[in-house]
Amino acid sequence: QVRLVESGGGMVQTGDSLRLSCSPSGRTYRGFAMGWFRQAPGKEREFVAATTYDSGRTYYGDSVKGRFTISRDNTVDTLYLQMNSLKPEDTATYFCAARDNWVATMRPETYAYWGQGIQVTVSS
Repeated sequence: QVRLVESGGGMVQTGDSLRLSCSPSGRTYRGFAMGWFRQAPGKEREFVAATTYDSGRTYYGDSVKGRFTISRDNTVDTLYLQMNSLKPEDTATYFCAARDNWVATMRPETYAYWGQGIQVTVSS
């Protein structure tokens, strides 16, 4: 089964940038749409960004649009989330997800494969 591993999280200050990466372990996610979700304490899991397998379409949550960029390098099976102009409200555990379909969605329940999550903390 496809397993995903996130990296690149950490603690930054307001206005800083951070780049998250997600790579498969066990199986490639070739042919899979990929997405990023986040969950802050006491809140529901929130859609952040998603992309089709071939990056033909990208989607962003309203709260991150214009600041975050999702991309992928299928030659190395790696998904990225470039996060700029970070705000304290971006503080959350970020999850990489994949679904066995070229088409991306914004609904977490449609993604069958998940990483363990990685913490991003933005201080004010």
